Amino acid sequence: MQKISVLIVAVLLLFCTWMLLHEEPLPPIKVGVLHSLSGTMAISETPVMQATLLAIEEINAAGGLLGRKVEPVVVDGKSDPSVFAQQAEHLIVDEKVSAVFGVWTSASRKTVKPIFEKYNNLLFYPVQYEGLEQSPNIVYTGAVPNQQIFPAVFWSLKHFGPRVYLVGSDYIFPRVANWLIHKQLPSLSGEVVGERYVPLAGKDMAAVVADIQSLKPDVILNTINGDSNIAFFRALRDSDIEAKDTPVMSFSIGEAELSQLADDAVGDYAAWSYFQSIDNTINKHFIERYQARFGKNKPVSDPMEAAWLGVHLWAKAVRAAQTDDVAIVRQAIKHQSMRAAEDIVSVDHATQHLWKTSRIGKIRSNHQFDILWTSDSPIRPSPYPATVSRSEARVFLNRLYKDWNGHWEAPLSMESGDMNE
Repeated sequence: MQKISVLIVAVLLLFCTWMLLHEEPLPPIKVGVLHSLSGTMAISETPVMQATLLAIEEINAAGGLLGRKVEPVVVDGKSDPSVFAQQAEHLIVDEKVSAVFGVWTSASRKTVKPIFEKYNNLLFYPVQYEGLEQSPNIVYTGAVPNQQIFPAVFWSLKHFGPRVYLVGSDYIFPRVANWLIHKQLPSLSGEVVGERYVPLAGKDMAAVVADIQSLKPDVILNTINGDSNIAFFRALRDSDIEAKDTPVMSFSIGEAELSQLADDAVGDYAAWSYFQSIDNTINKHFIERYQARFGKNKPVSDPMEAAWLGVHLWAKAVRAAQTDDVAIVRQAIKHQSMRAAEDIVSVDHATQHLWKTSRIGKIRSNHQFDILWTSDSPIRPSPYPATVSRSEARVFLNRLYKDWNGHWEAPLSMESGDMNE
């Protein structure tokens, strides 16, 4: 009898072992990674895609989520809002992803926003932007104007003078950002002496530079995006417009872009929540992991850090919800916070934007920043600033959309003058 019992136990153990070895693994949690890997925005977005993949790999190395691996599905938005829209729908409908991490330009974000709302999916958007927007289907991990642009304008006027020149790419972010700057300046006794826009991917900076030479502003506020910045800073230096005489404060140039600008931007300035030169342990480890994975001495920038922390915030929400179901995770994300490389960040329950620290840096010859100013604490996001009403903002946005023939960027044939009158 005892031998039979031992035999039964042995058989049961063998059976259990066989079951464990042949047990079907749980399916992965699929997420979309949607960035421009080609075209004018690839210079900025490819590193953000890499930082997103780094965060996913970190989560998988720690055991995944809910016993499942996270599987990224990477697609190329090709610097084209219409392609972003197609790819967003593909990720949601065909790939059935639980969330999407990506998008850079506001033109692309505005184009994909109704798709995420239609299918009730979730986009984590990692770039500073113009505000005047909230969506229950978007978590905004970049800064809004009261966390980036407004402090930088105040600082610039205090240090350089009141006469401001505005230059930007001709799409919604620069147009709205500069409209808001127009609203801010009277309270600071500042004035806009000139304003011009160039097409996305535009390289002809002759008219802009001639304008700057003629008007001699105290400071240039720059909202040019993508590789057009290479042409812009080269044109400034070729025309003997130097940072020590006419400084540039940029809102879309970080460490990832500086490596492409040679020494043309040395001595100028930028405003972000994150700089690679932040001195804390979390940032040090973040940089080490990124460079070990994607290349020694590869730079790290604000949108990259915002993308990385966005993935980790989503993972915290999935763990809290004990499911990757979008509707449930959407509620759980409102309660998440973490100590990131930039500082403590928290999701603002009312707006799904982050509380973020504001910083201003000066560009060094090694393509890094000396941090000159840091806000005392993280700033609460205000996507609808007090300087404009929601109805006023709606009218301005609708006007842009109508003038651009139902798009969020100007047609290439349009004159790029001042539309803020």
